[in-house]
Amino acid sequence: MTRMAFKMQVFKGYEAEYQRRHDEIWPELQSLLKENGISEYAIFLDLETNSLFAYLQAENPTVLDKLPEQPIMQKWWAYMQDIMETNPDHSPVSKPLPEVFYLP
Repeated sequence: MTRMAFKMQVFKGYEAEYQRRHDEIWPELQSLLKENGISEYAIFLDLETNSLFAYLQAENPTVLDKLPEQPIMQKWWAYMQDIMETNPDHSPVSKPLPEVFYLP
């Protein structure tokens, strides 16, 4: 299992909407992630900067490279692009964070 962390950015004023959309995350998106070995996925919000910190575990991190091809992932990104920083393909601007400490 590989631990991965990254950060993203939600637009100011859309914090509650970001939370609402994730509270109602689509079952088919949850299934896609789990079927592809993604677990322990959590996102935290820094209320001072609107930065999002995300953490997940992946059985095989190369699977993440294939998720953008999935229609449900593209649909989710299009749904979220109005409230957060995104790339031209609507994927979130995501900056990987290197692990510097782990306490098992």
